[in-house]
Amino acid sequence: MRYFRIEEDRSSGYTGYVDAVHKWLLPGILNCPVCKATWGVGSKTYPSVDLMPVASLADFEEARPEPIEEYERLCELVRPLLPPGASLQPGAGLGPLTGNARGRFGPLFSPDPWWLLVQREALEKLQAEGLRGLKGCRTELRFRQRNSPEFLELEILPTGRTHPDCLPPNRKPPCSRCHRLGLSLPDALLLDASTLPNDRDLFRLEDFSGVIVCTERFFDACQRLGLDGVSFLPVPSK
Repeated sequence: MRYFRIEEDRSSGYTGYVDAVHKWLLPGILNCPVCKATWGVGSKTYPSVDLMPVASLADFEEARPEPIEEYERLCELVRPLLPPGASLQPGAGLGPLTGNARGRFGPLFSPDPWWLLVQREALEKLQAEGLRGLKGCRTELRFRQRNSPEFLELEILPTGRTHPDCLPPNRKPPCSRCHRLGLSLPDALLLDASTLPNDRDLFRLEDFSGVIVCTERFFDACQRLGLDGVSFLPVPSK
């Protein structure tokens, strides 16, 4: 099985632009008591999650770092609402993507490396091809133009990891309390074949969640159907 990393296609000629954030988010961590890091990343996103049943919605509306005890308390409020297979990290985005959009878009669009948007018609074509694990979630994007597309955000679960051979040999283990990895994305990415899923054609890496990966089945279907707007970069596995 071949695998591909999905990124924005800057040479596509499309002019689409999205300025948006997810409706809710977890805070970052302030001065972890073990590794002392203040950090948060927004690359794990769960647009299907509805936090309306949570009483303290205001706690999820502002990007900020919090002591780890507060972060962990908020995680426990969110956890029962997550889709199966989801995992949380500081700064995780929740709920629909909300904001403004303009320009001309392709069937697929990746405004950031960790988001993948798809027009409804394109998603229906991919699902009709029998691709596994494709879940489109509504967005709250405001288009100031006529004939605006209907974009859904694909909810991409974290699974699969990088192979140790592409990581520094003297790397430290993740923090025992906040689980911060503390590594930059390798220039020459190598996937650990033993960790890759066999039940879905689209996923994000667990250890580098800003990386979206698809199988050759997903790639071939997009090529055959003429679904452009993103680039597919081959990624080796071992």
